[in-house]
Amino acid sequence: MEDTRQRRTPFSEMFNGKPKKENPTDYYDFSLLAVIILLTCFGLVMLYSTSAYMAELDFSDDMYYFKKQALISAASIVIAVVISRIDYHILSNFTTIAYIGSLVLMFLVKTPLGVTSHGARRWLGVGENLSFQPAEVAKIALILYLAQLVVSMGRRIRTTKAFFTMMVLGGAQAFFALVFTDNLSTAIIIMGITIGIIFISHPNKRLFWAVMLLVGILAAIVVIFIMTTMKSSDNFRIQRILVWLHPEDYASGDGYQTLQALYAIGSGGFFGRGLGNSIQKLGSVPEAQNDFIFSIICEELGMVGGIIVLLFFGYLLYRLFFIAQNAPDMYGSLIVSGIFIHISLQVVLNIAVVLNLLPNTGVTLPFISYGGTSVLFLMAEMGLALSVARKIRLKETEVLL
Repeated sequence: MEDTRQRRTPFSEMFNGKPKKENPTDYYDFSLLAVIILLTCFGLVMLYSTSAYMAELDFSDDMYYFKKQALISAASIVIAVVISRIDYHILSNFTTIAYIGSLVLMFLVKTPLGVTSHGARRWLGVGENLSFQPAEVAKIALILYLAQLVVSMGRRIRTTKAFFTMMVLGGAQAFFALVFTDNLSTAIIIMGITIGIIFISHPNKRLFWAVMLLVGILAAIVVIFIMTTMKSSDNFRIQRILVWLHPEDYASGDGYQTLQALYAIGSGGFFGRGLGNSIQKLGSVPEAQNDFIFSIICEELGMVGGIIVLLFFGYLLYRLFFIAQNAPDMYGSLIVSGIFIHISLQVVLNIAVVLNLLPNTGVTLPFISYGGTSVLFLMAEMGLALSVARKIRLKETEVLL
């Protein structure tokens, strides 16, 4: 009897970009597209529920945030579908330009082209009413550039020089994000993407774990130093660590948002107060539609609602994992792996901050938090993942989950 199981592409063939040829059938990951749309629609519902009261007070329009987010979300889904129809191999010719261009864009934030909003200068103005965050461009540019770099290195990726080359390139992106856009959370995510791609592509795991152990020890020393020697600081990042360690000591100041978010989660119980019935969203949790929207989800929909959100993200990551494993070449596999790392990091960081497991970093919840730039570039990444998925060749007898 013929073995109808899918054959894995040899590692050497993935580096050479040789596609699978046996009984090919075109594949489009409708499951990934469906979960993206579901998350987006769920996010719009929760955004309206979370922001309607404050939007009515501030703008005399309870749908102010909802309308803007719905418009950009609809446009972004269309853009993702368009990108999915483009052969992702074409992008390999522009990865260096994209990488350098993202550095230039972040640098321009410190020029008169930069736009300040909510006390932070992280945006570039486009026209009179439009702006975007160059740091979001940097994430995609880095994923594409490192993926192409690994493929071009071939077997040289095994060397220590290759390891530190990728660390420096990722570190440069993170440095620009931190210095020129004053965005520590994006710098952390950029370094997380870099470390993840190195872990996947570099065979010397001992070197990897040695460097990670050193970084972990240094981070622990910094936290212990702050805990034992500082009670307050003018540096807002150190202050955030102090608030994270003892939020109740700052209940009337910097710890107010964190404590109110925890109250919201606790009051939601198992099944929640009901959709639209949150009390904490009535001004108690400042800017609840942004970084802390997960706390309102838990208050209104309870633990059940929070688990459903996590299951949505789990299935999204599963589809990305499937595409990365079955990509026809190493370039496509690394692109989707980088997207996987980005989404998982952002979800974990956001929820950890809301639960006060980490200091406040300003990371949004993908597809759910308010923010046009975030949605646009996340959808662009989903379009890239769908583009890689279209190149997957499966046997006609293959049964897909």
